[in-house]
Amino acid sequence: MRWVALLPLRGGSKSIPGKNLRPMAGRPLYAWSLEAALDSNCFDAIYVASDSAAIRDDARARYGSRIEVVDREPENASDTASSESVMQELAAQIDCDVLALIQATSPLTQAEDFRAARIRFEQESLDSLLTGVEVKRFFWRPDGQPLNYDPSQRPRRQDFLGSVMENGAFYYTRRALFDATGVRLGGRIGVHVMDESCAAELDEPADWPHIEGLLRQRLRPALDNIRLLIVDVDGTLTDGGMYYDGNGEALKKFDTRDAKGMLMLRDAGVRVCVVTAENSAVVAARMRKLGITDYFPGVKDKLAWLHEHGTRWQIPLTQTAYIGDDLNDLQGLRAVAVSCCPADAVPAVRRSVGYVCSASGGAGAVREVCDLIRAHVAPQAPD
Repeated sequence: MRWVALLPLRGGSKSIPGKNLRPMAGRPLYAWSLEAALDSNCFDAIYVASDSAAIRDDARARYGSRIEVVDREPENASDTASSESVMQELAAQIDCDVLALIQATSPLTQAEDFRAARIRFEQESLDSLLTGVEVKRFFWRPDGQPLNYDPSQRPRRQDFLGSVMENGAFYYTRRALFDATGVRLGGRIGVHVMDESCAAELDEPADWPHIEGLLRQRLRPALDNIRLLIVDVDGTLTDGGMYYDGNGEALKKFDTRDAKGMLMLRDAGVRVCVVTAENSAVVAARMRKLGITDYFPGVKDKLAWLHEHGTRWQIPLTQTAYIGDDLNDLQGLRAVAVSCCPADAVPAVRRSVGYVCSASGGAGAVREVCDLIRAHVAPQAPD
């Protein structure tokens, strides 16, 4: 069985212009559902089809050989074009047994949703599958006719089975069914029920802050337990630039807001450590001025450093946060409970962390993370 997924992305959108490339909680909107599909390991190939060169270029730059990027014919990317039309366009070019349609407007979809849905699809020998959310509400037609219950025998909510509302996150369709009917649902149909928060779909501008807030909330359980923050320097605490004076002395640009954020977080009871592979007199001077004694220069293996000092201080990785911007931070970022990066971190880091800042390195990113953690730190007991 060959499983292929399709993520169709239009360049135009009347309701939310440029929505697919617009940052949602630090990533382009389309990246959330695409990365969930990649992480699920459910698919032999994943295709991104777009009529926009900007979207195609961004997808190639971010995901490289992990995905296939193809053009989408203009007639299949109009306001009136159906999703089936772009499915047919791809199906004419590839071989598969099951074709999955993924929709970028459902960024709350997680890898486990794809996995659980595939297990159901296979175990129940389904021909197609849709996703939905359980809704225990009574529905009526505008003409006053009930749709899902008998008003003369109104059930108690706890006894009411309710309905499943289709949320459009993704669909699985057997290729044989699609070739025969030209539609995504038919034959033996199954339903994968998702978390109730996934009822939210991105249709209008007003939906954006709500869904973005839900994505950020996923960090909350980990944020509640943070006792240690690791801060990288070049590209994170600074803008990554190197400035030289006439004598060849290197200078670095820092942001006073980042400094204030680190000090306030430390005062709130979280240990703040500045860890860098470099050994810079300028950074050392800055740390002395701020009174940050947990400064560790010349650290080449940051993951080993994390294990060593976490053990020494009895602070596990499950209570550690880290903000970094480049490849030498990746192992450490992947190991901790809360991983963060500036908005201008390298693509591999942005794809790997749980939180991408709205601010860039050296321009408030560290302050943003400090404020995020501090908002979840339990108040300190008075002396």
